[in-house]
Amino acid sequence: MSGRRVVVFSSAAELGPALAHMVASRADKVSMLSKELPALPDLDCSHWLVGFCDDRLVPFDDGENTYGLHKNQLFSKINIPDSGVLAIDPSLSVQDYARKLKEEDISVFDLLLLDMGPDGHTCSLFPDHPPLMTFPMVNLAHCVVFVSTGGSKAPVFSFQVLEGGEGPALPAARVVPSHSELFWLTDEPATASLTLQMERPGSAAKL
Repeated sequence: MSGRRVVVFSSAAELGPALAHMVASRADKVSMLSKELPALPDLDCSHWLVGFCDDRLVPFDDGENTYGLHKNQLFSKINIPDSGVLAIDPSLSVQDYARKLKEEDISVFDLLLLDMGPDGHTCSLFPDHPPLMTFPMVNLAHCVVFVSTGGSKAPVFSFQVLEGGEGPALPAARVVPSHSELFWLTDEPATASLTLQMERPGSAAKL
């Protein structure tokens, strides 16, 4: 593991531009990216392949569908082709989607952009649920970025994810890339109780 960096911004609005630069340079987050990513000069998404670690099997036009949300708020504003997005079509079978993933031959992710729930879950991995094959894939990624803001995250942040705690490790704490950096991009309310070393680069930072 190359190291963990906890980067704190005064607010989610200040965090947005830094996140956009990070995503572009390495190959609820859509609200930040939909504003900041299209504003980057010379942005080229034509060779990107985007997938989702958390989606709901509902029609694309349903407000709960993650792909539909990203398509309306982000993909429609950047030059990413339809073939560059691995959407889970609820009308198809599990075998159809598995075949699609096999055709893409994804062995390592360039960038994983994750969130953390108030219970410490991430990437559809919940406390006390079997991890299956997800953790090995996550920890092989070239870069892992958590974006987690708001005061509701403060208790689990302080005592069980970033500074350790009693009992089994929560899913977010088990994301430990073996050969790359792990970034936690967060804000003041979420880190109010943390005592570990943190970076505070300010607005428009490039990480």
